[in-house]
Amino acid sequence: MAVNTTPEAPLPVGQVSRLIGGWIDRLGAIWVEGQITQLSRRPGAGVVFMTLRDPSHDISVKVTCYRQVFDAVADIVGEGARVLVHAKPEWYAPRGELSLRAAEIRPVGMGELLARLEQLKKSLAAEGLFAADRKKPLPFLPQLVGLVCGRASAAERDVLENARRRWPAVRFEVRNVAVQGVHAVPQVVRAVRELDAMEEVDVIVVARGGGSVEDLLPFSDEELVRTVAGCRTPVVSAIGHEPDTPLLDYVADLRASTPTDAAKKVVPDVGEEAERVRQLRDRARRCVDALVAREERGLQNALARPVMQDP
Repeated sequence: MAVNTTPEAPLPVGQVSRLIGGWIDRLGAIWVEGQITQLSRRPGAGVVFMTLRDPSHDISVKVTCYRQVFDAVADIVGEGARVLVHAKPEWYAPRGELSLRAAEIRPVGMGELLARLEQLKKSLAAEGLFAADRKKPLPFLPQLVGLVCGRASAAERDVLENARRRWPAVRFEVRNVAVQGVHAVPQVVRAVRELDAMEEVDVIVVARGGGSVEDLLPFSDEELVRTVAGCRTPVVSAIGHEPDTPLLDYVADLRASTPTDAAKKVVPDVGEEAERVRQLRDRARRCVDALVAREERGLQNALARPVMQDP
């Protein structure tokens, strides 16, 4: 219900806070999924405090629960774990703070995560986001390559070193980001958007080394997949090793099996290209020599034939 106010009859802050609390109270208990980023279990305290974060967005909410609620899952749940929480939203009016009072915590199993990923994959495929006709070709020789990767990571080193070894003049615009954990998705999405907005960037590589299925989950996030699908710049996915197939692989314009493979596919090898040019020149020279020799033989044959005299 809307509250009528005017500049002459405003609501005091305390009343606004109490109204918000009333609206939130009517929401009732809900199931919430998120990732635990902070966990405080003080010895002897009857209440456990934690922060539940949305892995895809920079949004979090405080959660409290009685110790016995958390102790039921303490052996398998810790910081970084994905959980389902059955909780009642609460509004602390004096400080204007929202929190969740959890009555039950359930860990999200790998089987559940994989099932959700498979469902998301089918849904995105049905929209046509993975269609072959959406794939953009890579430039033969990019002047500037955008690279999204972890800071001082093996993936960054593999891409830079192998690309420069192949074509020393290639230039890079690097964006260092978190490549796992709760900050990965928003940072990778922001980096891809920044590079895509740069007119001089010819191709974007998103690279990360190997890891567990859970470590690579950010690269199957729906927001990241849709961001890459909307890029004007060709995007290369170079996540993990050959068997790893996050959803980013399906939407990218090209999938590289490893960061090293990405370097080989993004820039040509100067030595190989020079050898190819040499071979083409040799072939052209042989063709010209063959034509000249054929013409010379034809001329010689013509000169050798006797001239027919009129009777």
